Amino acid sequence: MAALGVKIGGLSLKNPVMTASGTFGYGVEFADFVPLNELGGIVVKGTTLVSREGNDYPRMAETAMGMLNCVGLQNKGVDYFCEHIYPEIKDIDTNMIVNVSGSSPENYAECAARLNDLECIPAIELNVSCPNVKDGGMAFGTTCAGAASVVKAVREAYHKPIIVKLSPNVSNIADIARACEAEGADSVSLINTLMGMAVDIEKRKPLLSIRTGGLSGPAVKPVALRMVYDVYHAVKIPVVGMGGISTAKDAIEFMMCGATAVEIGVANFIDPAVTIKVRNGIEAWLDEHGIADVNEIIGAIE
Repeated sequence: MAALGVKIGGLSLKNPVMTASGTFGYGVEFADFVPLNELGGIVVKGTTLVSREGNDYPRMAETAMGMLNCVGLQNKGVDYFCEHIYPEIKDIDTNMIVNVSGSSPENYAECAARLNDLECIPAIELNVSCPNVKDGGMAFGTTCAGAASVVKAVREAYHKPIIVKLSPNVSNIADIARACEAEGADSVSLINTLMGMAVDIEKRKPLLSIRTGGLSGPAVKPVALRMVYDVYHAVKIPVVGMGGISTAKDAIEFMMCGATAVEIGVANFIDPAVTIKVRNGIEAWLDEHGIADVNEIIGAIE
């Protein structure tokens, strides 16, 4: 049996398969379908300093090879998370990682600070790339200075591993990854959703309430693979890959492009047990090819 353990900075994962924020709730919602303790990690839905209602409906639309969403980070705020959600998830035997969003560097930092003392939250994922909010979000992730300002502020307030989730809606994602690394990021995850749009031709209106939304699913995989490859060769910190992963083959492609771990998103809506199937599939592939340790395939493209 191949060894599946990987490390993201100081964070040890049982295996490289995690869930993507916003597609797996807080984990407990999937407990009937997946042995949660067998996942490498669970990235819970986006959390902000104060409660957010999100965008108006409709805020999801199906596309030929994926989905568009403009949910807009709906959540009840970090204090509610600490008081009500954390007690429900703290005993899940895997890495419970909180996705953090904000409207200013100080806002991000304050949210992260309130999570710092939660013993069973070993890391956060900084979302500097959400395209579906009017303030903050993607505005920080599209420039080196913006991303760096958030990472710097959070690094001063938060003392555990920080993963920074990067936007693909930029001209050079490698430069932004380097800027995050320089300010103390322990890892970067990519890609977040691509900006997209869908139209109702009978009503002559966009399908989404705010016109545009984030495209995810199989359609974005080739873009994600290229960006993971570029970032892997630009930074020394670990890369977490995501974008259209639904099979073990997909995950292995990302790892060969340089991802230390992967996150699975939209596929959870289609098959709630997909994460475990991918984990088992990676193990089977490694065994079939006589590879003793999953780390041997990271960045293995010649």
